[in-house]
Amino acid sequence: MTQAETQQVARSGTLVWIFRILVIAAGAYMAYSWFQPWWIADMAVIKGDNDIVLHPWGVEVVRQVRVQADPALYEMPGFFAPFTWVYFSLAMLALVVSLFWKKTISLGRFKVSYATIMILLVGLSYLITVGLAYGIGNIRAEATGINFIGKSEYTDPMSHRKMKLVADLQIGYWHAVYAAAALFVLGLLRGLFNRTQKA
Repeated sequence: MTQAETQQVARSGTLVWIFRILVIAAGAYMAYSWFQPWWIADMAVIKGDNDIVLHPWGVEVVRQVRVQADPALYEMPGFFAPFTWVYFSLAMLALVVSLFWKKTISLGRFKVSYATIMILLVGLSYLITVGLAYGIGNIRAEATGINFIGKSEYTDPMSHRKMKLVADLQIGYWHAVYAAAALFVLGLLRGLFNRTQKA
Protein backbone atom coordinates (compact mmCIF):
# COMPACT_ATOMS: atom_id res chain seq x y z
CA MET A 1 0.00 0.00 0.00
CA THR A 2 1.41 3.34 -1.05
CA GLN A 3 1.66 6.34 1.25
CA ALA A 4 -1.18 8.07 -0.64
CA GLU A 5 -3.41 5.02 -0.17
CA THR A 6 -2.52 4.87 3.52
CA GLN A 7 -3.45 8.52 3.95
CA GLN A 8 -6.71 7.94 2.08
CA VAL A 9 -7.63 5.04 4.36
CA ALA A 10 -6.80 7.09 7.45
CA ARG A 11 -8.85 10.02 6.15
CA SER A 12 -11.76 7.70 5.38
CA GLY A 13 -11.65 6.22 8.86
CA THR A 14 -11.61 9.68 10.39
CA LEU A 15 -14.66 10.74 8.36
CA VAL A 16 -16.53 7.60 9.40
CA TRP A 17 -15.91 8.33 13.07
CA ILE A 18 -16.84 11.98 12.65
CA PHE A 19 -20.15 10.83 11.17
CA ARG A 20 -20.70 8.38 14.02
CA ILE A 21 -20.11 11.14 16.55
CA LEU A 22 -22.61 13.35 14.71
CA VAL A 23 -25.22 10.58 14.77
CA ILE A 24 -24.61 10.00 18.49
CA ALA A 25 -24.97 13.74 19.13
CA ALA A 26 -28.20 13.93 17.11
CA GLY A 27 -29.55 10.85 18.87
CA ALA A 28 -28.71 12.36 22.26
CA TYR A 29 -30.44 15.57 21.18
CA MET A 30 -33.52 13.56 20.21
CA ALA A 31 -33.49 11.81 23.60
CA TYR A 32 -33.15 15.17 25.36
CA SER A 33 -36.11 16.60 23.46
CA TRP A 34 -38.15 13.46 24.23
CA PHE A 35 -37.99 14.16 27.96
CA GLN A 36 -38.83 17.85 27.69
CA PRO A 37 -42.36 19.36 27.86
CA TRP A 38 -43.73 20.03 24.38
CA TRP A 39 -46.80 22.06 25.34
CA ILE A 40 -48.06 23.61 28.56
CA ALA A 41 -51.43 25.04 29.58
CA ASP A 42 -51.94 27.25 32.62
CA MET A 43 -55.35 27.69 34.24
CA ALA A 44 -55.79 31.01 36.00
CA VAL A 45 -57.81 29.56 38.89
CA ILE A 46 -55.07 27.06 39.79
CA LYS A 47 -51.82 28.04 41.47
CA GLY A 48 -48.67 27.38 39.46
CA ASP A 49 -47.90 27.57 35.76
CA ASN A 50 -47.69 23.97 34.53
CA ASP A 51 -51.25 22.74 35.07
CA ILE A 52 -51.44 20.60 31.91
CA VAL A 53 -48.16 19.39 30.39
CA LEU A 54 -47.93 17.56 27.07
CA HIS A 55 -45.07 15.09 26.63
CA PRO A 56 -44.49 12.84 23.61
CA TRP A 57 -45.78 9.88 25.62
CA GLY A 58 -48.85 11.52 27.18
CA VAL A 59 -50.24 14.32 29.30
CA GLU A 60 -49.43 15.22 32.90
CA VAL A 61 -51.96 17.21 34.92
CA VAL A 62 -51.94 18.60 38.44
CA ARG A 63 -54.37 17.17 40.99
CA GLN A 64 -56.75 20.14 40.80
CA VAL A 65 -57.20 19.67 37.07
CA ARG A 66 -57.72 15.94 37.48
CA VAL A 67 -60.42 16.58 40.10
CA GLN A 68 -62.17 19.56 38.56
CA ALA A 69 -61.82 19.25 34.77
CA ASP A 70 -63.41 16.96 32.21
CA PRO A 71 -61.05 13.99 31.54
CA ALA A 72 -61.65 14.50 27.80
CA LEU A 73 -59.42 17.56 28.13
CA TYR A 74 -56.29 15.56 28.97
CA GLU A 75 -56.74 11.77 28.91
CA MET A 76 -55.11 9.64 26.21
CA PRO A 77 -56.00 6.07 25.12
CA GLY A 78 -54.49 3.36 27.29
CA PHE A 79 -52.26 2.02 24.52
CA PHE A 80 -50.77 5.43 23.73
CA ALA A 81 -47.98 5.61 26.33
CA PRO A 82 -46.68 2.02 25.78
CA PHE A 83 -46.77 2.54 22.01
CA THR A 84 -44.76 5.76 22.17
CA TRP A 85 -42.15 4.24 24.49
CA VAL A 86 -41.76 1.24 22.16
CA TYR A 87 -41.29 3.67 19.26
CA PHE A 88 -38.66 5.66 21.16
CA SER A 89 -36.78 2.50 22.18
CA LEU A 90 -36.76 1.18 18.61
CA ALA A 91 -35.58 4.56 17.29
CA MET A 92 -32.66 4.64 19.72
CA LEU A 93 -31.80 1.01 18.89
CA ALA A 94 -31.88 1.77 15.16
CA LEU A 95 -29.45 4.66 15.61
CA VAL A 96 -27.05 2.49 17.62
CA VAL A 97 -27.18 -0.31 15.03
CA SER A 98 -26.67 2.19 12.19
CA LEU A 99 -23.26 3.14 13.63
CA PHE A 100 -21.70 -0.17 12.64
CA TRP A 101 -24.02 -1.96 10.14
CA LYS A 102 -22.31 -2.02 6.73
CA LYS A 103 -24.73 -4.10 4.64
CA THR A 104 -26.44 -2.54 1.63
CA ILE A 105 -29.63 -3.14 -0.29
CA SER A 106 -30.09 -2.75 -4.05
CA LEU A 107 -32.77 -0.33 -5.17
CA GLY A 108 -32.71 -0.66 -8.93
CA ARG A 109 -29.36 0.68 -10.14
CA PHE A 110 -28.47 2.09 -6.75
CA LYS A 111 -27.10 0.51 -3.60
CA VAL A 112 -28.24 2.05 -0.34
CA SER A 113 -26.93 1.07 3.07
CA TYR A 114 -29.33 -0.17 5.72
CA ALA A 115 -27.70 2.32 8.08
CA THR A 116 -28.70 5.22 5.83
CA ILE A 117 -32.27 3.95 5.63
CA MET A 118 -32.50 3.58 9.42
CA ILE A 119 -31.19 7.09 10.11
CA LEU A 120 -33.55 8.57 7.52
CA LEU A 121 -36.51 6.65 8.94
CA VAL A 122 -35.77 7.75 12.50
CA GLY A 123 -35.49 11.38 11.44
CA LEU A 124 -38.60 11.26 9.26
CA SER A 125 -40.67 9.39 11.83
CA TYR A 126 -39.72 11.88 14.53
CA LEU A 127 -40.74 14.75 12.24
CA ILE A 128 -44.07 12.98 11.76
CA THR A 129 -44.34 12.53 15.54
CA VAL A 130 -43.96 16.24 16.28
CA GLY A 131 -46.40 17.04 13.48
CA LEU A 132 -48.97 14.58 14.85
CA ALA A 133 -48.50 15.97 18.36
CA TYR A 134 -49.42 19.43 17.13
CA GLY A 135 -52.26 18.20 14.93
CA ILE A 136 -53.86 15.91 17.52
CA GLY A 137 -53.41 18.49 20.27
CA ASN A 138 -55.06 21.15 18.14
CA ILE A 139 -57.98 18.87 17.20
CA ARG A 140 -58.61 17.86 20.82
CA ALA A 141 -58.35 21.47 21.98
CA GLU A 142 -60.91 22.58 19.40
CA ALA A 143 -63.20 19.71 20.40
CA THR A 144 -63.22 20.99 23.99
CA GLY A 145 -63.66 24.61 22.92
CA ILE A 146 -60.23 26.00 23.74
CA ASN A 147 -57.29 27.35 21.75
CA PHE A 148 -54.31 25.03 21.50
CA ILE A 149 -52.07 28.11 21.42
CA GLY A 150 -53.00 31.37 23.09
CA LYS A 151 -55.66 32.52 25.54
CA SER A 152 -59.12 31.00 25.84
CA GLU A 153 -62.01 30.60 28.26
CA TYR A 154 -63.05 27.06 29.08
CA THR A 155 -66.39 26.03 30.57
CA ASP A 156 -66.03 22.70 32.30
CA PRO A 157 -69.00 20.44 31.44
CA MET A 158 -68.80 18.69 34.82
CA SER A 159 -68.76 21.67 37.18
CA HIS A 160 -69.98 24.31 34.70
CA ARG A 161 -67.26 26.61 35.97
CA LYS A 162 -65.59 29.04 33.60
CA MET A 163 -61.80 28.96 33.62
CA LYS A 164 -59.33 31.16 31.78
CA LEU A 165 -56.54 29.20 30.16
CA VAL A 166 -53.27 30.16 28.48
CA ALA A 167 -51.45 27.55 26.38
CA ASP A 168 -48.33 27.53 24.25
CA LEU A 169 -45.71 25.29 22.66
CA GLN A 170 -42.55 24.85 24.69
CA ILE A 171 -38.89 24.91 23.67
CA GLY A 172 -38.83 21.11 23.98
CA TYR A 173 -41.16 20.89 20.97
CA TRP A 174 -38.77 22.91 18.85
CA HIS A 175 -35.82 20.87 20.11
CA ALA A 176 -37.68 17.81 18.80
CA VAL A 177 -38.19 19.45 15.40
CA TYR A 178 -34.50 20.36 15.15
CA ALA A 179 -33.36 16.90 16.29
CA ALA A 180 -35.58 15.20 13.72
CA ALA A 181 -34.33 17.50 10.96
CA ALA A 182 -30.71 16.91 11.99
CA LEU A 183 -31.11 13.13 11.82
CA PHE A 184 -32.83 13.30 8.44
CA VAL A 185 -30.08 15.52 7.01
CA LEU A 186 -27.40 13.20 8.42
CA GLY A 187 -29.10 10.29 6.69
CA LEU A 188 -28.96 12.17 3.40
CA LEU A 189 -25.29 13.10 3.88
CA ARG A 190 -24.06 9.72 5.09
CA GLY A 191 -22.58 8.82 1.69
CA LEU A 192 -20.25 11.82 1.83
CA PHE A 193 -18.65 10.40 4.99
CA ASN A 194 -18.51 6.80 3.76
CA ARG A 195 -17.27 7.09 0.19
CA THR A 196 -14.50 4.55 0.36
CA GLN A 197 -16.42 2.26 2.70
CA LYS A 198 -19.42 1.21 0.69
CA ALA A 199 -21.62 0.94 3.71
